[in-house]
Amino acid sequence: MPSNPTPLAESEPVVEPVKTREHVHAALTRTSTGNEDLRELESGLDSLQSDAERKHRIDWSRILLPVAALVVLVLIWQFYVSLGVKRRDLVPGPLDVVGQMGLLWNEGKLQEAMWTSLQRGVVGFIISVAIATPVGLLLAQVAPLRRAFGPLISGLQVLPSVAWVPAAIIWFGLTDATVYFVVFMGAIPSIINGLISGVDQIPPQYRRVGTVLGASRLEMALQIILPAALPGYLGGLKQGWAFSWRSLMAAEIIAVGGTIGFGLGSLLDQGRILSDMTVVMSAILLILAVGILIELLVFGPIEKRLLRSRGLLAGSTR
Repeated sequence: MPSNPTPLAESEPVVEPVKTREHVHAALTRTSTGNEDLRELESGLDSLQSDAERKHRIDWSRILLPVAALVVLVLIWQFYVSLGVKRRDLVPGPLDVVGQMGLLWNEGKLQEAMWTSLQRGVVGFIISVAIATPVGLLLAQVAPLRRAFGPLISGLQVLPSVAWVPAAIIWFGLTDATVYFVVFMGAIPSIINGLISGVDQIPPQYRRVGTVLGASRLEMALQIILPAALPGYLGGLKQGWAFSWRSLMAAEIIAVGGTIGFGLGSLLDQGRILSDMTVVMSAILLILAVGILIELLVFGPIEKRLLRSRGLLAGSTR
């Protein structure tokens, strides 16, 4: 006679998510329905539920650790300034830079520069994605086109975007079109290559299943190829944003005047002209802060959700 099952609260084991899924699947697929199988199934389901609850808890280490690292860097910066190795006008301290940011804020320059650069960066990146995605899918699906244009796309990706600034100024003058053109040339090749790389990693069985189900070429691309290539595509998007943001700063630093607005790059160049390192450091820190915030608030959560949906987050350091 089988022994009576012990209460679930006393016998519930601590099971890793992957092992839990294996146990639940094994319990569901067995032909026997004995008490041991039922206990294993119950404990597995309860463990999966507790894992789902833990996902919704705030992981304070993701907030506290970056803040602690930032505090340590600021303290090192202040310690170096206090040593007096360089003059304060060449290497200002953290408080000097914060004070300058306050002055720029009161003058309205800080808000203007942030808004101008963010608007250009986001709009330019969205247009780049709209252009690069269909081009990337086309090159990944059509071998002759890829062989013809693939090396050119890779060459454009490694070409420094700042090299396009003089040509863009000659073509478009000192207008916003110059800035957007440089952003496009920085972002589009990276997004295309990222998407092509993601498509190359798709198992061939996916295409065969789509063919068997009678999917058209458009349905195959949008409903099978693109979702399966998301990890590589997301990597291309991250790199495309990084390239577009750097390209934008280069264009704003070089192309000054005309109808071009006042952005963070313009603020950085203004500090250089005035030989005011507090303005230069303020602009550098703001440019860095925007890059960090975009990663933490946009790409980081999307990448984490993608990894979790595919069961790849276990064991990751994210």
